[in-house]
Amino acid sequence: MPHYYKLGQIPHKRHTQFRNADGRLYSEQLFSTEGFSSNSSLLYHCHPPTEIVKVDEPYSVAPKVAEEKMLKHRSFQGFKVQPEDDFMKSRKAVLVNNDLHIVLAAPRKSMEDYFYKNADADEMIFVHEGSGVLKTQYGQLKFGYGDYLVVPRGTIYQITFDTEDNRLFIVESFSPIRYPKRYLSKYGQLLEHAPFCERDIRQPEQLETIDQEGDFLIRIKKKGVVYPIHYKHHPFDVIGWDGCEYPFAFSIHDFEPITGRVHQPPPVHQTFEGSNFVVCSFCPRLFDYHPEAIPAPYNHSNIDSDEVLYYVDGDFMSRKHVVRGMITLHPAGIPHGPHPGAVEKSIGAKETKELAVMVDTFHPLQITEAALGIEDDSYVMSWAE
Repeated sequence: MPHYYKLGQIPHKRHTQFRNADGRLYSEQLFSTEGFSSNSSLLYHCHPPTEIVKVDEPYSVAPKVAEEKMLKHRSFQGFKVQPEDDFMKSRKAVLVNNDLHIVLAAPRKSMEDYFYKNADADEMIFVHEGSGVLKTQYGQLKFGYGDYLVVPRGTIYQITFDTEDNRLFIVESFSPIRYPKRYLSKYGQLLEHAPFCERDIRQPEQLETIDQEGDFLIRIKKKGVVYPIHYKHHPFDVIGWDGCEYPFAFSIHDFEPITGRVHQPPPVHQTFEGSNFVVCSFCPRLFDYHPEAIPAPYNHSNIDSDEVLYYVDGDFMSRKHVVRGMITLHPAGIPHGPHPGAVEKSIGAKETKELAVMVDTFHPLQITEAALGIEDDSYVMSWAE
């Protein structure tokens, strides 16, 4: 993200000598997700971040695709994903393509005996249930219900949960996750028409330099395979850092909805974007105020995108039988719209209390075996009276 930030101790000039009290050089590391041609940060370690002591056997965690091609509306009950103690084992990819993976997770335990690094994808972790702390080399981010945690690829992290009841909706993006371009000035500042601003973005705090020697396991995911690599020094041995590439948090409750006299199209809800997909936040808001407005969304054809809606909380006047954690998939190629009776019912309504996360992909999604295990087969016929 294009906002400069720094924590801890750093030298006056980059790429110059920076020594500790004993005269030993700190080890400088450039962190970037697009080589040397985009945003980056410089981290200063007590020890080189390259000292490997042991490598374990890799193992596959690649999602198993059950349906590569399909053309019907689908629905999945996300809260039917069974909780598991381990964070990584709890992650279940349900909808995937070459641009992103949509993952559900219900971890019960904190990450205590290992660290995790996704070497392929930026991660957007939406916290539906639970709270805790995301710990990284950049410092700590406290999180709770409704938070988006955006973690650049290659970031080493641990998550500490406060309770065992945790539900996460995760997007793994194989391109950088960014603010929508139309929200930004040519210099990178969020503009006045954007539905959030820099004040809403929470940056890492409480940088803790852990200078420890031992055996520190980092599970690194690359191309669907996890490589367990043990390092000699604690990965959070950073004395200071600065730059524009780092994890951050943004609460869906800080998103300011854009409304109008008549029904507004989905792009007004956009929050983030990646290559060939967008993420939108549907939040409590006043309905349209034209005297003859129809608040319910109009029928629309998905010609260019698959639409995924993850229902978080509240009442959804356009859908029947919505429950928390439900996912709907409306694929490109066939229209969809309000369920029968929803249009008339919406007329005269003043506001909605709905809360949902939408992901629109511009390449078709594939359905995994994990998704079939939580599918509601009756959804495709739910428009029939």
